[in-house]
Amino acid sequence: MRVHLVDATYELFRAYHAPRPAVHGRSGMPLAAVTGLVATLLALLRDEGATHVACAHDRVIRSFRNDLWPGYKTEAGVPADLLAQFPVAEEAILALGIPLWAMVELEADDALATAAVRFAADPGVTQVLVCTPDKDLAQVVSGSHVVLRDRRRDLTYDDDGVRAKWGVGPGSIPDWLALVGDAADGFPGIPGFGAVAASALLAAFDTLEGVRAALPAAWPARVRGAERLAATLHERWGDALLFRDLATLRLDAAVPERTAEELRWAGTDRAAWEAFCARWELPALRARPHRWRPA
Repeated sequence: MRVHLVDATYELFRAYHAPRPAVHGRSGMPLAAVTGLVATLLALLRDEGATHVACAHDRVIRSFRNDLWPGYKTEAGVPADLLAQFPVAEEAILALGIPLWAMVELEADDALATAAVRFAADPGVTQVLVCTPDKDLAQVVSGSHVVLRDRRRDLTYDDDGVRAKWGVGPGSIPDWLALVGDAADGFPGIPGFGAVAASALLAAFDTLEGVRAALPAAWPARVRGAERLAATLHERWGDALLFRDLATLRLDAAVPERTAEELRWAGTDRAAWEAFCARWELPALRARPHRWRPA
């Protein structure tokens, strides 16, 4: 079986920013992002043939990482009408009959990483597809068994794909992010280290520790200003380790399912779906699910 693990937070943001007709539900509440999320999940099930599916979602934007780095991403700048749709999106996912892991202390990415590693070890699983373009999740890619799936661009990254895209293997992605930073997550990286230099160094030395231990004279020739960069890394070593910690996904998120078979989609419960549509006054969604769960 193939397992599809969906970054629902990403899909909700993508639906919000995509050009689409306005949708208003109860009390005139904007719900176009929710209906867009429903559409993409149903497309995954109907058109892409997904059979074993789960979603991870950030119930809140902040996480334990905000305690480690004050500049880490928050809800600041996120439109209020998008934040208001977060709980409705969770209701929609559950009403569709898809398992949902809603994160508070940890992040959706941590749940996806936890699930990817767990279900990759399930003997019945032929492939795990982590459905997100988020480069953080590239760190859990393993051969062609666990892959990163960018559905919007119709791109799939296996181990070779990760190396071609970011210049390092999956295991070095947190070290790479520590050097170059991650604007989406709100940490800056180490001054002077661009993507090319970071990729060359980690391709040669694997880890931050390996880069630090290597004499600048032994660094790849395409890394310009090796002496200066080595000095900067030494001076900012504490930051580098912290940023790697921020970028390293946790594998202990609250994912209650123990086997991949528990993720099998059995269809949508008609009563639960119709109750959701009635509660949020979304009559156009009532007939959208293509398969109903047997009574």
